Amino acid sequence: MLPLSLSWGFGAVVVLCWSSVWPQVRSALSPENEVPLRPTTWLPEGKITHVKLPKGRTVRLYFILKKKTPGMSVTVSPCNLPIEWSLAARTLKDNPLKSLQWSTKKSTPEVWWRGPGTEEKIHSFSGNSVDTYTGHNSPHASIYIVRLRSKQQSSKATVYLHDGVGPSGAFPLLPKDTHVHTLGVGMTSVTLNWSPSPSLTTKKGYEYCVLVNSKSNYPSVCAAQESIRRKVEDIQNRNEKKRRMTPWPILKEWWWEQWDSYPDPQNTDEAEELQCVCKGAENVCTVSELLPDTQYYFDVFVMDKLNETSVAYTGTYARTHEEARPDIITLREGELRWVNFPERSFNSEQFFSFRPRGWQQSGLLTLQSCGKDDKVKVTVSSKGQVLESQKVGGDLVQIWLQGSPSYLIHLEREGTPTKTTLVALPAGLTASVKMQTSSAYHKRGIPSLPSTLQIKSFNKLRTCNSVTIAWMGTEERSLYCVYRRKLDGQEAESGKALALNAPCLGPESRSDTERVLCKYFQELNPRRAVTTAVISGLEPGMAYVFDVYLMRRWGIPIKYTSKMVKTRRDC
Repeated sequence: MLPLSLSWGFGAVVVLCWSSVWPQVRSALSPENEVPLRPTTWLPEGKITHVKLPKGRTVRLYFILKKKTPGMSVTVSPCNLPIEWSLAARTLKDNPLKSLQWSTKKSTPEVWWRGPGTEEKIHSFSGNSVDTYTGHNSPHASIYIVRLRSKQQSSKATVYLHDGVGPSGAFPLLPKDTHVHTLGVGMTSVTLNWSPSPSLTTKKGYEYCVLVNSKSNYPSVCAAQESIRRKVEDIQNRNEKKRRMTPWPILKEWWWEQWDSYPDPQNTDEAEELQCVCKGAENVCTVSELLPDTQYYFDVFVMDKLNETSVAYTGTYARTHEEARPDIITLREGELRWVNFPERSFNSEQFFSFRPRGWQQSGLLTLQSCGKDDKVKVTVSSKGQVLESQKVGGDLVQIWLQGSPSYLIHLEREGTPTKTTLVALPAGLTASVKMQTSSAYHKRGIPSLPSTLQIKSFNKLRTCNSVTIAWMGTEERSLYCVYRRKLDGQEAESGKALALNAPCLGPESRSDTERVLCKYFQELNPRRAVTTAVISGLEPGMAYVFDVYLMRRWGIPIKYTSKMVKTRRDC
């Protein structure tokens, strides 16, 4: 075994020997085994190259052209975010070593960049739209350099190199007018058109695809694809679901299957805002099932199904019309309103609003139909929530309002209107429904109604100039008013007089001369709540129609069924 000092000395000698022969060994290495100073990516001709752009880093692509090549074109398509890209031609002063065999495009030694030479900037662009440079081949250029950079955040782009003069044929062509035009805008639909693409008029294998969303226009298919991918990721991150991310489909699967590869729609409601419709060769499209009063953005892409490429028209936007808002009539406290539906109108509807007074925010809504054949429905809602919905007929409808500062009352007539719907009123008006709203102070529910609205007359108590009638009351203290009307001989015989007074007609339709008495009545036991009245001052042998109205503090008066009674002729 050698001593430690001798071993160190032997090692030093070996290192010195190897260092003396290193330059000769390095120069003899083949290019395939050398490690370049910076990574070299060659840009192939006639093929779409996908490039990832890390934030703030410059990505370089290199390509060379044969000396006899007359021209070239480079197309760069940013994906969603703006990027910067430039094209430069580098000319070497001396030819590279023949041993490098750079035509193999496997690696490029450092001599390409360390050797003396000049670089000329040919083209530069900044933005998020597709940009194409077309030019002649420089006879002195040794190599071309494409530099791409994304400043905002990491992004993607595609680069396409065409070797030759004229269109490459890899991308569809756009017409002179590249704008998408709006033909018509409705409440839930928008009609678009655009100038035909020359590619569709000369060849097959192309089609138009329309993209609709409510966020922004997209300059390319890749931009739309990246946008929805980010939305899916954001939704999954917000929901904190550790679910395996489905790899995003390639362009062919994603576009030509019209986005059937969406993730689970239950978790991607926001992502579904992107809607794709492919229309073939038609350059007119009507997008339907949109939301009213919403702004939408529309993009049209010409798709080359053979090469799997696309170009974008200049997108447009439009706002759908808002829904026709009905007139809402404000009801005043205790206001009695006659609601009229036009005879020739089908499914008519009217809207009213009411704000109860007082801190309790309680009130009473009463309605009554004026026509036998009229079918009216009332719906009461507050803050978009339906509180009550029911039919309105000849019987009184009472709806208790409580707990909301305001109410929306919707009256809707269903079915076909009839001629017997409208009832004539004293002032020459006509009405279908009678309605009244009032605030109910210190009340906890709907007022009670009589057990029956029939009026009874007593034959034994009937005289030549008086009759006795009775009716049921309620346990609440209320005012009852009795009206009478004398009938002539024909009316009494035909019996039509009872049909003249519609159920909805109240004391406001009667003359003061017809009122004979008004009295208060209250009975805590509903079974014994019977009150009577003796009507005197009548003529012998005459027929009279008697009406009783229950006058309440809240709600419309309640009309009892009319009762016809004849006085005795001989007493």
